[in-house]
Amino acid sequence: MLPKLRFALLFAALASLAGASSARAADGFQTQAPSAILVDYETGTILFEKDADRRIAPGTLAKVMTADVVFSQLKAGKIALDTPFTVSVNAWRRGGGPSGGAAMFAEVNKPAPVGELLAGMLVVSGNDAAIALAEGVGGTETEFSQQMTERAKAIGMANSEFRNATGFADPGQFSTARDLSVLAQHVIRTYPDYYPVFARTSIEWSRIKQRNRNVLLDAGIGADGLQIGWVKDVGYHALGSAVQNGQRLIVVVLAAKTEKERLEEAKKLLEWGFQSFRQRVIFTADQEVGRAQVFGGASGTVGLVGSRPVTVLTPRSGNERITARVVYNGPLLAPVTKGTQVGRLEVTRGQTKVLEMPLYTQEDVPVGSLTDRALDGGLTLMGDSVRDLAKRALAKIHK
Repeated sequence: MLPKLRFALLFAALASLAGASSARAADGFQTQAPSAILVDYETGTILFEKDADRRIAPGTLAKVMTADVVFSQLKAGKIALDTPFTVSVNAWRRGGGPSGGAAMFAEVNKPAPVGELLAGMLVVSGNDAAIALAEGVGGTETEFSQQMTERAKAIGMANSEFRNATGFADPGQFSTARDLSVLAQHVIRTYPDYYPVFARTSIEWSRIKQRNRNVLLDAGIGADGLQIGWVKDVGYHALGSAVQNGQRLIVVVLAAKTEKERLEEAKKLLEWGFQSFRQRVIFTADQEVGRAQVFGGASGTVGLVGSRPVTVLTPRSGNERITARVVYNGPLLAPVTKGTQVGRLEVTRGQTKVLEMPLYTQEDVPVGSLTDRALDGGLTLMGDSVRDLAKRALAKIHK
């Protein structure tokens, strides 16, 4: 018997949120940015998206992925902030002063501590610092970029590939607004001790002082980190995080036509998000959100629960239709162990999927009796509904 993908729509639990319009239609919100996404950090709710899965060269935003790899090494204790990495001739020539691009101006063949290289890369987009970090961690930038792609896949960036640590143009390097929002959430949540480096106001190295290049930090919207960038023939990018009244939003704007448009559209998205939505709990912690069928078990189904409350943000201006469905490969094969991840919950607002979270089994289901297993096997070909009716009838007889 081959497992099948199962879906269960959960209209009843969400009936109180049903309405007539989508968020964008209700509020009339639009953005000039070709690709953008706005995400509530706490709940993971997508408040707005526009062509968010379009593959685009990330440019300097790739340095956030570089930072993630370095942060993971720091957290694992493999390196420390004071670990010295030598700035190679390659890093100096391709990314330092001779390159004419953004640089920390680290001295060639001289050591620099990891903590300062991170600041040079994230505060002033230093390409020399990015290459030095890549070579220090990976041996070569090529090896390091493979680690970047592997980590990207591991944290859920399914539509991203990396070929270098700097974001220099490469036809094989791309990401999406959605993936970059996932990266931002991961960095903020996983590395709270290192995230503040993004907001450092300035750095000074080789007697050269430079201010933070991220203009979002000074836009009066509560921004506290991540990156901006530019890619020739593509446009201006922004990946930002901002906090107002205890709520954090993640914004991504890709391929804006000008620096002004990048700033204005990122700011507009954040302001709209903070002003337009309220938090709604649709399932409490440990509340059963659905049931999965079980083959060969003492019970024909098992309850599914999330690991936290299921919360989405909905427009303050009015109700809208919210639907959810449970997705899993089933039926599950007995025995089933409590706490096993077997599926996911997908929540949709209008036509937009706003939340996806894993679901876990609520209890153990041991292997059933010979009668249970024979009944499951014999009735499988007759369909799920027939099998369920037969098992319920048999249970009544046994009582």
